[in-house]
Amino acid sequence: MTSNTDSTSTSFGHRKVSPAEKTALVNDVFSSVAARYDLMNDLMSLGTHRLMKRMLIELSGARPGDRFLDLAGGTGDITRLLAPIVGAEGLMVLADRNLEMMLVGRERLHNEGHLNVQLCQLVAEQLPFADREFDGVTLAFGIRNFTDKALALRELARVLKPGRPLLILEFSKAASPLLGAAYAGFQRLWPAMGKAVVGDADSYRYLVESIDVHPNQDQLKMLIEDAGFTDVSYHNLVGGIAAIHRATAPLLQG
Repeated sequence: MTSNTDSTSTSFGHRKVSPAEKTALVNDVFSSVAARYDLMNDLMSLGTHRLMKRMLIELSGARPGDRFLDLAGGTGDITRLLAPIVGAEGLMVLADRNLEMMLVGRERLHNEGHLNVQLCQLVAEQLPFADREFDGVTLAFGIRNFTDKALALRELARVLKPGRPLLILEFSKAASPLLGAAYAGFQRLWPAMGKAVVGDADSYRYLVESIDVHPNQDQLKMLIEDAGFTDVSYHNLVGGIAAIHRATAPLLQG
């Protein structure tokens, strides 16, 4: 499957670049921060990202024997939480465009004895999986980095079994202008934190910009519905600074 946007521009933070450039630039960002990615997440979220991810798992409906795709899974936080639930009879596929991120996660997963995990390097717009292969898909803090969100969502509708869940955890828009302004002030510290902890300010400057241009809760809900999903809803977290979208794969897929 190919996108019809190959010749158009897309957003890389506040810059307009070609789709191919965005894919390469995003990959470079995560290669740069992979070694200390999890530490920076803890610092930037004051640890709350771990609670958000546990809430995502609670909404997943995962069961023993399920096959789950953790798309844009990075260093495997979601995979680590789901692997014990699906158990030895199930399967977790940790999938990401960036190999360095997954290798950081693989070592930790193996050390913790999670043997029901497979790694897959891919791009979200061209998933190398059969139709209706998965019982669930999780996507945590990854969709805003996709080159073509609409195409990636259609691919997810294709690989999910009918009636099974898609769960997306992502930065969103604060419901209160006061909270939004305060959070924007906190975000302005991130590039300096990235420079001090990772040695890379530019990657965290992109992170702030990528949040700024990402669709709000209702806009993302519409994108998910346009991809064919049903029963789409969202739950605001921390006053809308982040949100979990939950949707159901269509019963009849093309």
